[in-house]
Amino acid sequence: MEDLNNTKERVIIAGVSHLQPDFDYTMEELGSLVVANNMEVADVIKQNADSVSGATYFGKGKVTEIAEIANADDVTTIILNDELTPSQIRNLEKSTKLSFMDRTELILQVFSNRAHTKQAKLQVEIAKLQYQLPRIHPSGNPLDQQSSSGGLANRGAGETKLEMDRRVIRKRIDYLRTQLKAVDKTIDVQSRRRTNTTVPLVSLVGYTNAGKSTTMNGLLNFNKDDSEDRKVFEKDMLFATLDTSVRKIDLEDNTSFLLSDTVGFVSKLPHNLIESFKTTLKEAADADLLIQVIDVSDEHWRNMIEVTEKTLNEVGVKGKPMIYAFNKADLKPGQQFPMIEGDNIYYSAIDKESIAKLVDLIKLKLFANYEEVTLMIPYKNQKIAEEILRNTQIISKDFTNDGSLLTAKLSPEQINNYKGFVQEKAPE
Repeated sequence: MEDLNNTKERVIIAGVSHLQPDFDYTMEELGSLVVANNMEVADVIKQNADSVSGATYFGKGKVTEIAEIANADDVTTIILNDELTPSQIRNLEKSTKLSFMDRTELILQVFSNRAHTKQAKLQVEIAKLQYQLPRIHPSGNPLDQQSSSGGLANRGAGETKLEMDRRVIRKRIDYLRTQLKAVDKTIDVQSRRRTNTTVPLVSLVGYTNAGKSTTMNGLLNFNKDDSEDRKVFEKDMLFATLDTSVRKIDLEDNTSFLLSDTVGFVSKLPHNLIESFKTTLKEAADADLLIQVIDVSDEHWRNMIEVTEKTLNEVGVKGKPMIYAFNKADLKPGQQFPMIEGDNIYYSAIDKESIAKLVDLIKLKLFANYEEVTLMIPYKNQKIAEEILRNTQIISKDFTNDGSLLTAKLSPEQINNYKGFVQEKAPE
């Protein structure tokens, strides 16, 4: 017998092309977002038109067709491929007696279901309330359901209630922003502590479901002190996780870097959501190197790069050194992997040899300007010696009568920090 509690809601997805060159792709993506929201696509309806209707998004005939198909499919919810105005949603619902949800509301629902940390929950709730604010309507108030014979008195009561509802939401947004600032401040302190170390930061960015978390777990396998409890959650689903994870990678040659996995992107990501997640994406802004993970097996991978880079620009992440990591090369017929071409790598995140190549490329990009330096650290400065031993690639070490003699590969910044201990090279 079927478990009715596990029955997924069946919905119709629909959209107007309105001169979008990637319209079919965004419709496919809408279907994936529906699945990520634990719903099932019953039918797909498209209208090829140069523009959308200001009143009902679709043309009049298409609205009638949608109502007929929904009735035949026994579906009550239609999910639309664009963000609609409040009046467009109201007009559609009034004329069809169906429920309509736009792409923005769907994405907000997915994010709400995936948010686990306090920071992510606050960010999503703020974005949801900002979305709802202009969409509150007197028709949702019992006061406004009375007969029109009441005239101005009833309308005034409805408007007063409407303004009250809006004030409540604005106050809630202000409160949540205060809460978020406190959480962000704590996270910012942790981030500054990381930034103040000499360990470089690498940040994974890219489209949702491109394989960032799988790549991160693959890189964690190269950590010399590998531990399963340091792995991050991964699942073949859009927005499997919204939480930024930061792990330290200590390689066998004693080179180290911090690795962060950021929230994924998707086309038409709501502006309010991007604003809310700016702090979450600060890891990318502070990074010494970005790795953009791209699903090369998806025919729309170029669109994915475009969306990722546009979103990064919107949150102020610009001009960072970047590796273009073309993942899932094992799923693309004829694609050689692992293979490095300049700043590009073709690889599979589930292939150990591929991850080894990615590690090599990361090291090349991060440590290219490092120099081999010999330092004499007096025993009275042993904290500095311990810091160097912990955070740098040590070539050799010796403990003399005068102190610790260390030869290590250091960045220009590190050389400047420890210049008082650097030994002059003997003339050749």
